[in-house]
Amino acid sequence: MHDWFYRRTGGFRPALMMVVGFLTVIMAGAALLSTPLASRAGVWTDPLTALFTATSATCVTGLVLVDTAQYWNGFGQLVILLLIQVGGLGFMTMATLFSLLTRRTITLRERMVLSTGLNLSDPAGIVRLTRRVLLGTLAFEGAGAVILACRFSLDFGILEGVKLGIFHSISAFCNAGFDLLGRNQAFVSMSGYVDDPVVNLTLIALIVIGGLGFFVWSDVYEKKKFQRFGLHTKLTLTMTAALLLGGWVLTMWFEWTNPGTLGGLSTPGKVLASAFQSATLRTAGFSGIDQGALTGPSQGLAVVMMLIGGSPGSTAGGLKTVTVAVLLLTAWTAVCGRSEVIAFERRISSRAIMNAVTMLVVGVVLVFASSVTMSHIEGLPLVPCVYETASAFGTAGLSMGITPQLSAFSRCLLIALMYFGRVGVLTLGVGVLMRKQSPPKITYPEGQVMVG
Repeated sequence: MHDWFYRRTGGFRPALMMVVGFLTVIMAGAALLSTPLASRAGVWTDPLTALFTATSATCVTGLVLVDTAQYWNGFGQLVILLLIQVGGLGFMTMATLFSLLTRRTITLRERMVLSTGLNLSDPAGIVRLTRRVLLGTLAFEGAGAVILACRFSLDFGILEGVKLGIFHSISAFCNAGFDLLGRNQAFVSMSGYVDDPVVNLTLIALIVIGGLGFFVWSDVYEKKKFQRFGLHTKLTLTMTAALLLGGWVLTMWFEWTNPGTLGGLSTPGKVLASAFQSATLRTAGFSGIDQGALTGPSQGLAVVMMLIGGSPGSTAGGLKTVTVAVLLLTAWTAVCGRSEVIAFERRISSRAIMNAVTMLVVGVVLVFASSVTMSHIEGLPLVPCVYETASAFGTAGLSMGITPQLSAFSRCLLIALMYFGRVGVLTLGVGVLMRKQSPPKITYPEGQVMVG
């Protein structure tokens, strides 16, 4: 069967394998979630609801049509958790785990797909990196689960606390945003722990670490000092720190006296809730404060942050931090009248700049077109539609509360955005834009255009 597929596709294409692989995982998850085995009521689940949930989990988004704790039983929640883990690490990374455990040789084709899944153009050393990814994931998720289990056990008992600790640790590390805290009130997410330092700081750490990218982990582990890091790692760490700090400060500024969000909290609670909001906007999807009650400036900030998302080769989605860093550096270079884009004494290639521009244009056009379409079909204001579509495309999972009320068409639109936001952009960035470019056979004379 594999050989037939290989011949029919004209040779091995890692990008195509990524598309098909994620789609297969989603369809398998949707099939399981649609059965009576997965719902608390023991009834068949609407296929569109099952597909929406499976896509949201596999694409580590967090948008839901039904509350995870109230609608799905233990089996359904386990399926969702497995989809989150597979979607966060990539299906080939999980397959490699099985190969490593059984001591099976990793083939060249599998190494190529692995490199595509981790946003790398070179498969050299990919198995060693994958081992580090798996061990690092186990360590971080395990540590987070222990801390959260201890905290949740105080409120829910030991057994339930352990279950909640494991689920939320994996969900946070994979930047998925699914939660099991809505048993008494649907869609409350982390609002009950909005000023709890243990829960908030643990989740923030997991979200940030998961969103840095696996290559960054490896680079930091090997080189230890910032001066020795590669350009990619330096840009990732710098941009991540700037976005987290900027989002934190701006959220406090915009929401400090807003009674619907931070206004009713103590000063330490406001500071902590603002930090959590800044972190969760990085495609994490947990909600500590009511997103529908945000002020206009905060809504605009949230849309921008969700679209940027995490870093390349991470569990997060979005346009990615390095993409935005390259765009900002390019703009600054043009303003300064220089001809080469320089960062940390390294020149950024024109190909990387073209890739960044392409990703930005594709993302903005898709989100804007989808928002206008949804607003027209649903008869809703444009702002909440932009919020939902940016959340879906950036795999952020935050919602202003309109998702469960959307029509079937709009739900399908969000499914497509979640899938493309996680798989399509990744494939476009690695499988298409980073492929080898043959030199042009014809060189055309330069023409003059007016820009600006």
